[in-house]
Amino acid sequence: MIILDYKDARPIYEQVVDKFQKLILIGALEPNTKMPSVRSLAVELSINPNTIQRAYAELEREGFIYTVKGRGNFVAYDEGLLSYRKKEIYSKLDELIREAGEIGISRSEMSDYVKEGHEAVLQGATGEGFGYD
Repeated sequence: MIILDYKDARPIYEQVVDKFQKLILIGALEPNTKMPSVRSLAVELSINPNTIQRAYAELEREGFIYTVKGRGNFVAYDEGLLSYRKKEIYSKLDELIREAGEIGISRSEMSDYVKEGHEAVLQGATGEGFGYD
């Protein structure tokens, strides 16, 4: 289900949180779907169960999952999460727009690139670099 990158500087629990957030936001994990148990996921990933418990606690704090006592953790996707993710993306775009302006990339060049990338994604492109390799 998820693959960890041991070369990544981030703690393992943050990687687990990030992977599950993405799976939930893209709809790969549907609302009210039961999450893997802490123990089974820890065994599958060969990591300490406390690491999974910490990741699940963070996912619950951020509203991505909810806990039913005695039954486990479940996906809690809603429009608020989508709004949260959009804000994150817009923040990244703001930073990229500033950087692009600083090195002289024109508004029309940025706009064309974004349009091409968006169209490529809609057509199922999976690679990076939509025309400027």
